[in-house]
Amino acid sequence: MVRHAKITDAQIKERLARTFRATRAHRRRVDRAVVYVLSCCALLVIFALFNILAHLLTQGFSSVNLEFLTHLPKPVGEAGGGMANAIMGTLTLLGIAVLVGVPIGLGAAIYLSEYAHKRFAYVVRFTTDVMNGIPSIVYGIFAYTMLVVPMKSFSALSGGIALGVMMIPMVARTSEEFIRLVPVSMREAGLALGVPKWKVIVDIILPISIGGIMTGIMSSLARVAGETAPLLFTAFGNHFWNASLMQPIAALPLQVFAYAISPFDDWHRQAWAGALVLITLVFIINLFASYFVARQSRIFAGKAA
Repeated sequence: MVRHAKITDAQIKERLARTFRATRAHRRRVDRAVVYVLSCCALLVIFALFNILAHLLTQGFSSVNLEFLTHLPKPVGEAGGGMANAIMGTLTLLGIAVLVGVPIGLGAAIYLSEYAHKRFAYVVRFTTDVMNGIPSIVYGIFAYTMLVVPMKSFSALSGGIALGVMMIPMVARTSEEFIRLVPVSMREAGLALGVPKWKVIVDIILPISIGGIMTGIMSSLARVAGETAPLLFTAFGNHFWNASLMQPIAALPLQVFAYAISPFDDWHRQAWAGALVLITLVFIINLFASYFVARQSRIFAGKAA
């Protein structure tokens, strides 16, 4: 008969300690590998961004000058000219989009966070999420069918409305999330004083969450600022100044697209310059969004303290 040697408590502890050390070393190796992979992914994102910016600066910076920013496009085949009408057209379209998308999106956010029944709120949230995934060209076709065809004319108004409709789901979802972050105690304090609920929302909830709301607005603006497909069906483009919202209007994405597919080298250089101006505009909008995010974080940190 084979007798099994007795294992002492000290040996058991030693074996457990070796197993623990091996497991801890394995976890560290896996952790280092994951951190390395994630760091490489982050560096690839940064590299892609700086590569795009460097290419735009190389190709377009030399064409960005005072004439480019203040003059109209030259006739076909003539060198020089600028995109002043496209820059103003883009700002006009974004202004219309804000007037359309922000009130509707913010109103939907307030309703979802403060008034809506849970089941109905789920349906609305699902709908807005689906709207976020709809291709931009579908919005353009929608605006063309609902606005351009009845009006029998392309116009700045139809282009701004198309961009405004695109803004609605992003503004609604972002604003709702920040409004819901406002502590319940703030709502209860206002209601305990006998203040109507709508006044609590206007005077307490919205001022606290204004940073997050502005973040959603700026982010949605940055998204729609570079959209081309909806404007092809609505704003259409214009080589001249436009003082009427009921007429076609120029926009930077449209102008860049038209110049990029042209056979003229000078227009190609201006297309790069227009793309650089557009990227700069989006960059400025994102800076404002980052500012409001930081501001909102400080506000919530103060409330939590």
